[in-house]
Amino acid sequence: MNDSSWQPEPVPAGPAYDAQVGPHTRPMPIVPDAAGRDFDDREARDRGAAPDGGLPFRADTPPQEPMPSPPPPHAEHPQDSSPPPQKKRAGRDLRAAIGVGVGLGAVIFASLLIVKAVFVGVVVVAVVVGLWELTSRLQEQKGIKAPLVPLAVGGAAMVIAGYVRGAEGAWVAMALTVLAVLVWRMTEPPEDYLKDVTAGAFAAFYVPFLATFVAMLLTADDGPQRVITFLLLTVVSDTGAYAVGWRFGKTKLAPRISPGKTREGLFGAVAFAMVAGALCMEFLIDGGAWWQGLLLGLAVAVSATLGDLGESMIKRDLGIKDMGTLLPGHGGIMDRLDSLLPTAPVVWLLLAAFVGTG
Repeated sequence: MNDSSWQPEPVPAGPAYDAQVGPHTRPMPIVPDAAGRDFDDREARDRGAAPDGGLPFRADTPPQEPMPSPPPPHAEHPQDSSPPPQKKRAGRDLRAAIGVGVGLGAVIFASLLIVKAVFVGVVVVAVVVGLWELTSRLQEQKGIKAPLVPLAVGGAAMVIAGYVRGAEGAWVAMALTVLAVLVWRMTEPPEDYLKDVTAGAFAAFYVPFLATFVAMLLTADDGPQRVITFLLLTVVSDTGAYAVGWRFGKTKLAPRISPGKTREGLFGAVAFAMVAGALCMEFLIDGGAWWQGLLLGLAVAVSATLGDLGESMIKRDLGIKDMGTLLPGHGGIMDRLDSLLPTAPVVWLLLAAFVGTG
C-alpha cells in the first residue's frame, strides 16, 4: 500500500475545537457525571478536575519525557559485538578415527601377507557384519524385515565362491541367496512379503556380491598387490577429498544428498587418486604402466564418490547419521564399506583389461 492511503482524518468544526486544541486532536469523549449530566472531558481538564474521579491535574503541565535508556554494551564499538570467526572442525573424533583406521589396515595387511585364505575370511566377517547393520537399520527405521540368516549364509558363500570359482561362482551363489531369501520369508505372514524380499535381494547384491570382486582380485598371481592397490586408491581418494574439501571447499557437490561434500573436494580426490594410481601401476602391478594408473585413479575417485553418495541416500531415507557404532570415529562397518563396495568391480574390470586376470 502506498503512502497516499495514509492521510489524516478531516477535523469537524465545532466549539469543542478551539485554539487550545490542535488541528489534528481528536475530541475528548463526553461522559456523564455522578448526577447523570454530561460534560466535556477537555473542559474539566482545563479547570483542573479529573473527570474520572481521580486526582486533579493542570492542563499546562508539560509532559514528562521518558528517560533515555542506557546504550547497549559495546555500542560505541559495534565491531566488538561481532562473534569471532569459527575455526573449522572435523565432524568426527579424528584420534579415534585414525586409531581405528590404522588397526584395520594392520589386520588387512597382515592377513594378505600371511595366507590369502585368511584375508578371504576377513572379507566374509566384514560382509556378515555389514549385512547385520543394514538389515537392522531397515527394520528399526522402516519396518522392513529382510531375512538375515539366508543373507548371512548366502553372503559368506558368495565371497568364497567368487574366490574359488571366479565370476561364475559368484553369480550362482547370488542367485541361490536370493532364492533362499524368497523361501525363508514364506514362513511368516504374507503382509509386506514383496517389500521384505525386495530389500533382501538388494542387500544381497549391495554387500556380498560387490565384495566378491575383492576376493576375485586376490586370485591373480599378484593378487595381494592388486588388493593393496584397490584399498590404497580408495583410501587416498577419500583422504584427498577430505583434505582439499576441508581447506578449499566452497561449492556444494550434492547438497540434498551430502551437504559436506564439495566440488573442490572431488577435484582433490581425482588428483590424489590419479597420482597414487600411476605409482601403484608402475611399481606394484606386474605389467602395469603409469598412464593406466592415471585412468585407474580417475575411475576410483568417481566410483568411490558415487558409492559414498549412494549410502548417504540410504541413510537419509532411513533418517540416520551412521549405520552403526562398532568403529569409534567411523560409525559402523557399512560406513567404511560405502566407497569400497562399488569400487571393487571397477578396479577388477580395469585391471583385467590392462594386465589380465592371471
